Amino acid sequence: MSVAKGTGGHGVGLAVRRWVDSWAGIDEPRENQGPAAKRVDWPRILPFALLHLACLAALWTGWSPIAVGVAIALYFVRMFAITAFYHRYFSHRTFRTSRALQFVFAALGNSSVQRGPLWWAAHHREHHQNSDTEEDPHSPTRHGLFWSHIGWVTAKDNFLTRRERVRDLLRYPELCFLDRFDIVVPLLMFGALYGFGALLAAFWPELGTSGGQMLVWGVISTVVLFHATFTINSLAHVWGTRSYETRDTSRNNALLALITLGEGWHNNHHHYQGSVRQGFQWWELDISYLVLRAMEKLGLVWQLNPVPQAVLDRRGRHKEG
Repeated sequence: MSVAKGTGGHGVGLAVRRWVDSWAGIDEPRENQGPAAKRVDWPRILPFALLHLACLAALWTGWSPIAVGVAIALYFVRMFAITAFYHRYFSHRTFRTSRALQFVFAALGNSSVQRGPLWWAAHHREHHQNSDTEEDPHSPTRHGLFWSHIGWVTAKDNFLTRRERVRDLLRYPELCFLDRFDIVVPLLMFGALYGFGALLAAFWPELGTSGGQMLVWGVISTVVLFHATFTINSLAHVWGTRSYETRDTSRNNALLALITLGEGWHNNHHHYQGSVRQGFQWWELDISYLVLRAMEKLGLVWQLNPVPQAVLDRRGRHKEG
């Protein structure tokens, strides 16, 4: 990976402005061919790098059962927001919900520090259109395992929201706000975590936590969540079995499905994107789908797209390592 041009003057200024306004310079032409597409935008990724380094602060803040418990709860709630809403709802429109709940889960997904809902959906739609070709932004077979997992998000060419791919979502100003100012919700969440820990320290010191400790474990939860989510871009294209013949290298992986609440049934998903369910068979545990079914019974979501029987009938019997 090479360093982005313009690291002085306008280039740095624009990168820093994007810390606050991720749509700054959104009409710039893309450099989606050759080495230029892999230039690292160092000023823009500085907060992302610092987030990883901040995990080391746990050596000083220590841990407590409540801080770790909050971190685990944040992981699962936000993983569901990513898998069920950022992916299955915003990217693939596999079910319907109210505008209010759409916003709530968009904000929860935004708190995972995986950018805004439009950015996420636009890149994912591009991945499906160009899966495992040179135009795929994160194909491990074309660009390598490291690039598919984390390198692609550091590239200047991948920072901007490709609005032409999410015209159906642009009509919601609240979603555009979350996407454009994608730093707001994470900062509010981290501030709330610090305040919650400080409150516990003041009124229930026997719990052994503090504002700093709660904040650090919230950061750890966020970093683990990020890497767990993006194992689907990387590992789920090289490790697992294939139930269906697809034009890409997507795989089914039960372990990845477990840590991502169902996303690891990736070959199923690439075979038929239109289903809200990714674990097609009864033994393929898809926790996000089960939660969505419960939400359907409560009237919170509806019109969950099933897996057509014709799709299930095309299931292959071969497996690849």
